Amino acid sequence: MRELVVDGRRISEDGDCYVIAEVGHNHQGSLEKAIELLSAAKGAGADAVKLQKRDNRTLFTRAMYDQPYDYENSFGATYGEHREALELSDKDWFELMQVSREIGITLFGTTFDLPSADLLAELGVPAFKIASADLVNTPLLRQVASYGKPIFLSTGGGTLEDVERAVDAVLPINRQLCLMQCTAAYPAEAEDLNLRVITTLRERFPELVIGLSDHQNGYTMSLLGYMLGARVVEKHFTLNHAWKGTDHAFSLMPDGMRRLVRDLHRAPAALGDGIKRPLPCEEAPIRKMGKQLVAARELPAGHVLAPGDLDSKSPADGGLPPYELERLLGRRLQRALAFEESVTFEDLDPVEEPLAAPGGAAER
Repeated sequence: MRELVVDGRRISEDGDCYVIAEVGHNHQGSLEKAIELLSAAKGAGADAVKLQKRDNRTLFTRAMYDQPYDYENSFGATYGEHREALELSDKDWFELMQVSREIGITLFGTTFDLPSADLLAELGVPAFKIASADLVNTPLLRQVASYGKPIFLSTGGGTLEDVERAVDAVLPINRQLCLMQCTAAYPAEAEDLNLRVITTLRERFPELVIGLSDHQNGYTMSLLGYMLGARVVEKHFTLNHAWKGTDHAFSLMPDGMRRLVRDLHRAPAALGDGIKRPLPCEEAPIRKMGKQLVAARELPAGHVLAPGDLDSKSPADGGLPPYELERLLGRRLQRALAFEESVTFEDLDPVEEPLAAPGGAAER
């Protein structure tokens, strides 16, 4: 059975979709903005907020860390300075963990390196996220798996073989794994989402919860992902599309996140049970707009019904439905019908049954 429990919240086939507000570095390195984002995500109904944690000196080569970073969204003269400016301190993380518990929303992080993974483990995060670029980073996967916490693993940029390798690295250590279909583009175009991979992952890994990390602008593709079987949806989240940074423009704001959560929670009921039947809510509209067979003119008793004698008219409030017309033609009226009066089988002479021949067979 596909099931994952994160911070006391059960994620399963028959439950509500688990919604992660991916803040990433949309807090711009500000603890105050991070707290605002946590509160806004809680107010919008998200189950969790996810940040990112990097030990930049460990993560990047010296050349990459020191390279000039002259870019409109840069927060520093070099790439290293840019990344350090966006990084929350260990103390900030500790405070945010306290805030998350106080307001009642789950907080965890994407870890990009071993020191960051160790820090998050020490802070007691209830889950970990592994980014698409680390799908092939089996040392990091094994280290994070060893903490014994649920893992959300994005699969962008990978092959099914890469996914299988990662799963084989994690599951012997930790069975709490969710695979996230992802397109590692920021933003991702709708035609690049390849949502049918959700079905592929569900078929290949029938014991695992499957999710969608959706970087597309808007949220309707997340609903399609749910329909295909994703039970975790991750969407970037911000408070202002105009803030400096690459992710804000395609991130959901609180109202968008609220709509996403609302519609995902409606989805299980909307799917129904698959049995086609009239519903109580349809009774009045169908009666009003439906049709019944009525007399096209005054018809005397004894009249034999012929084409043109009956019309189909609304409302459908007790007469015979139009599909019975052929069974009425050629039958004799037992009583007169007024113009537009409905007709029933009781208004007609009974149908004569064929006589039974000797031996029980009907005469022909």
